[in-house]
Amino acid sequence: MKKCFNIAGPCFPDEHYMLPALERLPGIMRIVEQRSYFVLHAARQSGKTTALMALVEEINKKGAMNALYFTVETVQRFTDPRDGIPKIVESMRNAVLRHPIFKDLVRDPDSPIPALLPPPPGLDVKALLSMMSEHSKKPLVVFFDEVDCLSDDTLVTFLRQLRDGYVTRRSSPFPASIALVGMRDIRDYKARIRPDGQTLGDASPFNIITEDLTLGNFTENDVIRLYSQHTEATGQVFEPDAVARAWQLTRGQPWLVNALARECVMKIHDCRYDEPITADDIVTAKEKIIRARGTHVDSLMERLKEPRVRRVVEPVILGKERGAPRNNDDYRYVLDLGILREDNGALVPGCPMYAEIMLRYLTFDEQENFKMRYGTPFWLRPDGSLDMPALMAEFQRFWRENSGADHEVYGYNEATPHLVLMGYLQRVVNGGGRIAREMALGSKRLDLCVEFGKFRYAVELKMKRSFSPTESPAQLVGYLDHLKLPEGWMAIFDDDASKSWDEKIYTRDEIVDGKTIHFIGL
Repeated sequence: MKKCFNIAGPCFPDEHYMLPALERLPGIMRIVEQRSYFVLHAARQSGKTTALMALVEEINKKGAMNALYFTVETVQRFTDPRDGIPKIVESMRNAVLRHPIFKDLVRDPDSPIPALLPPPPGLDVKALLSMMSEHSKKPLVVFFDEVDCLSDDTLVTFLRQLRDGYVTRRSSPFPASIALVGMRDIRDYKARIRPDGQTLGDASPFNIITEDLTLGNFTENDVIRLYSQHTEATGQVFEPDAVARAWQLTRGQPWLVNALARECVMKIHDCRYDEPITADDIVTAKEKIIRARGTHVDSLMERLKEPRVRRVVEPVILGKERGAPRNNDDYRYVLDLGILREDNGALVPGCPMYAEIMLRYLTFDEQENFKMRYGTPFWLRPDGSLDMPALMAEFQRFWRENSGADHEVYGYNEATPHLVLMGYLQRVVNGGGRIAREMALGSKRLDLCVEFGKFRYAVELKMKRSFSPTESPAQLVGYLDHLKLPEGWMAIFDDDASKSWDEKIYTRDEIVDGKTIHFIGL
């Protein structure tokens, strides 16, 4: 069977192209061997489960310890520990009974393991872990995956039972090392079970955690290595520009890296391995993935609706000088999800594909509204270029008539002007072009590069209150220099309710450092 690029569930070496999982977790064996309890967190579909399974296999292969993997994902909806803890025990029991480490115990009539069918009343997580540790004959290592699915008192009770077992493990058998694995770090677990700053008391379940590890994205060299495995297996080449474009679009996010390659190999080229993968193929694949709205994309889009995510993301869209405090739990949460990242001190989207997914999702309703409003593409010129003056004039008319309307953008009310204009432009380019977006906290604007056929147009979006007549043109001129374009458009939204529309709506041109700047008042 030929290997493939995997986008669903954990990777297996005999089925999928993959990088050595333990390479991405340097030092983790040392932490386990030191018998530490720790947290491992990473964004969704970044390879956590694959790494855990590889780690369990490696520990068991070495033979000094026994390792077990459990997932508590199915306990998500049980907030009451009277329901949730038995469900966790049931999930653990099923895994134990299937695991080769305990196969002899299952057959042994004197072993307590068969008594778990069904589990005795009142058996809790601590008791089961103690039972397993007593009979494993070697120090036991346990990995609990998807722990962040637990909530409310079920999470508190679960963690307290782990702590109780930890502090008495010298007198009563208990696992030598336990890892809590999920998307969130320690701070977010604390925030979820300590609302409004309430203390958990001196016996905090978190004071037994010695490490907080994260699983990062692939490096650029990792992407090269992964794609090279396909070339070695099939002879199909990923051209250097294609690999570079995949890295630029994904910043190494593992699911996206695999999804782009899979789309190119299996869909665009239909497994014709004599055809090379080009940079244009990668761009086409990106567009198909975004439009298909697979599980990973849908999950990201659903997160954008969460108020705590919006509070951090919206200032980035607006380019505000300040956003959520960096020691804020919401800030860390959004970084842990991979939606945003820190880049040289600036807060930016996790990768260009995420930026495009976020803004296209938030503007989807506006795109559909404009689709119904403008059936005939009045914006097309005979040479295939866009009539940008006509486009901007039409948007000015629309904004004057409709800016007071209820534009539903999932609570992103302050960013509504930006999102409506982006929805308008996205509708224009759908099917014939794309929009590259650059945004960062502190930039005071949102830069767009509208690409349509062989033509490119630079558009900068700003709010009037952050507009400086001397600063703003210089920023756009720098962007035009970067894109090697002679002209650009600056859309300036004025939310001053005391001004008339005749004052807000205007168009004027200015030459700045040899570049033509078209100022569009809104």
